[in-house]
Amino acid sequence: MLSISGIDEGYVIDHIQAGRSMDIYKYLKLEKLDCQVAIIKNATSNKMGKKDIIKIQGPMELDLDILGFIDNHITVNVIHGGKIVEKKNLTLPETVTNVIRCKNPRCITSIEQEIPHIFKLTDAATRTYRCIYCEEKFK
Repeated sequence: MLSISGIDEGYVIDHIQAGRSMDIYKYLKLEKLDCQVAIIKNATSNKMGKKDIIKIQGPMELDLDILGFIDNHITVNVIHGGKIVEKKNLTLPETVTNVIRCKNPRCITSIEQEIPHIFKLTDAATRTYRCIYCEEKFK
């Protein structure tokens, strides 16, 4: 049995679809943090079969919009004093900024490099996002 110790202060990102933890690691830029990060891949889950878990020891600002965009079924547990003090359930964000990039070569973001890539949720049922500048659909 694998044993990963608990954390005193930080976050536990739970119910990540199996195999997606490295995407979250990249999007949250966890490699730049000077704190402990534990990634548990393919953990057994009664609800999901298999899941990934990320434990982050230490204070940081989590971008819940990025997590909600990747998978809105993720739960985020906030840990203080070794105990869960808050459990956050995620939703699809209305807009995402600089998470995904517009692929349209005629979009203003392709010409003006400093313009942020902003996508707006246009259909929650199909998880469809469109560029706010050119209406290009994110695939």
